[in-house]
Amino acid sequence: MLLSSFPADILILILRNLSVPELGKLACTDHFFKTFVNEYGWSGYLRSNPRPSYSLSQARSSWSSKAKAYFDALTDAAWQDSNFVARPLSRPWRGKLQPILSINSSRLFVAAGHTIYSYKFTGARGEKQSPPVISEGSFTIPPPSNALRDVTSSTTVNDRSSDDTIYLGFQDGSLERVTVMDSPSNESSSLAFVRNRVGPFGHHIDLIESLSASQGFLLSLTTNGHATLSPIDSHHSSFSSIKLDTRSWVCHLCLHASDRYAAFGTHSSSPLTVHSIAEDGLRQSPTAILQPKLSSTPQSLNAVYGITQAPTSAPWGSSPQVLVSGWFDGVVKCYDLRSSLRSDHAAQSSSSPIPLRPILELSDPLADEAIYSVSCGGGSSSYIAAGTARHSVVSFWDVRSPKAGWSVYAPGNDHSPVYSVILESSRLFGVTQSRPFVYDFGPGVTSTTYPSLPRGVDGLKYKEGRGRNEPGFYVTTYQHHPSADH
Repeated sequence: MLLSSFPADILILILRNLSVPELGKLACTDHFFKTFVNEYGWSGYLRSNPRPSYSLSQARSSWSSKAKAYFDALTDAAWQDSNFVARPLSRPWRGKLQPILSINSSRLFVAAGHTIYSYKFTGARGEKQSPPVISEGSFTIPPPSNALRDVTSSTTVNDRSSDDTIYLGFQDGSLERVTVMDSPSNESSSLAFVRNRVGPFGHHIDLIESLSASQGFLLSLTTNGHATLSPIDSHHSSFSSIKLDTRSWVCHLCLHASDRYAAFGTHSSSPLTVHSIAEDGLRQSPTAILQPKLSSTPQSLNAVYGITQAPTSAPWGSSPQVLVSGWFDGVVKCYDLRSSLRSDHAAQSSSSPIPLRPILELSDPLADEAIYSVSCGGGSSSYIAAGTARHSVVSFWDVRSPKAGWSVYAPGNDHSPVYSVILESSRLFGVTQSRPFVYDFGPGVTSTTYPSLPRGVDGLKYKEGRGRNEPGFYVTTYQHHPSADH
């Protein structure tokens, strides 16, 4: 019996299990399968193998399903071989800053001190080529006279109507919505922008440490633990707030899950907590306490600096109920809020939830620096990236094979934390105290994919054997050794 004689719905089920090379070979057998694969095979593969990426979204919208699938397959292969192009996105800044990254489908924003740098995403020059990233310019928000007012947090609202808007939290506790105006020409590197004060956040006196947006809501967290949730388009009176009463570092808002929640990273004996969100706002008491260790012993003080959702192709499934967190002790810990893996140690009070234990712990056994930032994506949508507190190191783990982790230094080897990372399917954007950078695992990266840089004394060195028209700079990578704790 010929395969082509099977019913169409059976053939579609068969195609779902084929890889990109297998689909390509099947399409070459005859006209029937070429047509069938083009109509159902490539699109089915993309549905079963999502590769979220803001910076590629404009280019991918013009690609055929076949081109997207081949781009993803080439990218996945590069991840398997740790094969990427490392590029700084700017010359080093003056001084030592604590910058923050935020992204949407149009731009990458880098907030450093009083200045926000904008990198614009464009369509591809062709299929199977990494689309260019253009340095659009920058704008500066001057502080009041004799006042300290650095940008301390930022986020974007990821919907197409707000691609030109960024929310900025400041050192003085205020928050602003800034809209970037499209530049009429490339003659000036200074961007025009419109500022709007956002309430009710502006009455705090301590700095806004973290911002998170989801489904039209904005969550802010101050350094002293004041958390505020408000609809983005609401008037000043529509908000709810809670007090964590401890040094606080990071917040994560999730309104996609059936149980809506906010997660907070703090410095305490219970540094990672989850608070449910009801119709009237945030709940003061945590609904989940996420324990630091797999052991059941009581915990000492610790801190959590980074929180994000797990990669979409993780073994636990694509669920917003799975969290990835970066800790002061140098360990990345993954938690499933649906899990029954609870601590044997009794809760501190009968009203407190029993602590939830991590389902996976990841670390670089050659280093014990704190984890400042975490992000998920990468090849096969199964990687976790972590920015560390020293030596500009980024660590990677494939959650399907967590012992085979590896680390890489940022271009220029700054003696700096990696303060912020954003991991997509083919790109990792990161930033140190000196400049932003990118690792690109996609095909077709050229010397014009990223902004050209005037050379200077900046610690950069072209890859051995490559000329100045080649895109990559030398960076040091090393493999992790299996740890007894894994």
